[in-house]
Amino acid sequence: MRMLALTLAFLLVGPALAKDDPVELIRQTTMELFNLVEENRQLYQEQPDLLRQELERILRPNTDMVHSARLVLGRHGRGLEREQVEAFAEALSDLLMRRYATGLLEFRSREQVEVLPLAGENTDRMTRVRTRIRLDSGSRAPVDYVLRKRDGQWMVFDVIIEGISYVATFRNQIGEEIRRDGFDRMLERLQAGEIEVEVEVSNSNA
Repeated sequence: MRMLALTLAFLLVGPALAKDDPVELIRQTTMELFNLVEENRQLYQEQPDLLRQELERILRPNTDMVHSARLVLGRHGRGLEREQVEAFAEALSDLLMRRYATGLLEFRSREQVEVLPLAGENTDRMTRVRTRIRLDSGSRAPVDYVLRKRDGQWMVFDVIIEGISYVATFRNQIGEEIRRDGFDRMLERLQAGEIEVEVEVSNSNA
């Protein structure tokens, strides 16, 4: 269930059902995704590519993968052409989409996800929507979405799982790959599925 938190964690934003309200956007899209899986679970288990195609349609329009990719690359992104950053963003998105499709099929009920009201300071540049994932043990894992408003639309660019940032964790691991092999080789390996970036979370709720 620890990896389930990751697979549910990123790109959980879909059509502009409530584009002026990030909390409602997360809530409505969660329901849409669970309905999709509940109605087609056996089909998707037999043909997982069909689920990934649906996720592409629902999730991609409201995720700022290029901005997220730049944050993941950090200083290693300096001097790169936009096309290189976009290729990296696409490869990273593909990795996350595969994981998300697998994790979504493991969820049994929409009741496992609770979306909380906004709290603290939030701006158009950074707003944090908190959710809690109920695990098999009965405990709840915090999964928070970080969004920014771009062209009047809320876009997810980071996720914080049990206090650990997706962007920061990926930056460390991708950075190590780039230092060792260079950007081009890292990108080739990521596109080929040879890099499995992991988010390590605590076992406090296990």
